[in-house]
Amino acid sequence: MTDDTTTQLANDDEATASQVVDATFDLTQDGDGVDDSEAERPWLRPGKWYVVHSQSGYEKKVDANLKARIASYNLADRIYEIVIPMEDVVEFKQGRKQTVQKKVFPGYLLVRCEMDDETWFCIRNTPGVTGFVGQSQKGKTPAPLSRKEVETFLSAKGDGKEAPKRKAPKLDYEIGEGVRVKEGPFADFSGQVAEINADHMKLKVLVNIFGRETLVEMDFSQVAKL
Repeated sequence: MTDDTTTQLANDDEATASQVVDATFDLTQDGDGVDDSEAERPWLRPGKWYVVHSQSGYEKKVDANLKARIASYNLADRIYEIVIPMEDVVEFKQGRKQTVQKKVFPGYLLVRCEMDDETWFCIRNTPGVTGFVGQSQKGKTPAPLSRKEVETFLSAKGDGKEAPKRKAPKLDYEIGEGVRVKEGPFADFSGQVAEINADHMKLKVLVNIFGRETLVEMDFSQVAKL
């Protein structure tokens, strides 16, 4: 058997494994085999939800890498689901309104699994994964998300509708000022104003998400002073 033939067979095996695990994940995410209560309430599904950190912009690549490793390690029965939280955002481009999907938490993925040494090793050593969030010390098991966190982070997807017009708030925020988020997926989070865009009535706020400071852009009307 030639080297080229061996390489081709290896590639074919990897592609087949990826297709199998993709099908498994599609079934899970489409709700097949999951009752309505579990589909609507993800914290009822088997396993626990954990937060995995990756380089921003590489979330989809990490998702694909992890699915391939799950197939390779035969862990589909213990690593059930991978989610990149997305939300629908209405934007205006060249005078036309369109709904686009944007990542709610750039640089983060949610993984539902049974956490043990094998699943931890599989996930942690996936190319592109920089670590688990909530792992306070090396060698310690990462902390899973609470029910409230799962509900918040997995229900962040918008409905694609344009937000109702509000009375424009006054520009009375300052860099470094503490604010509370009033609405949206980050409702009830607190943070500090990092940037102010007066022309577009937007703020960039440093919000503590998963134990890390994350820069989030918001309208003036979405926050209130502490």
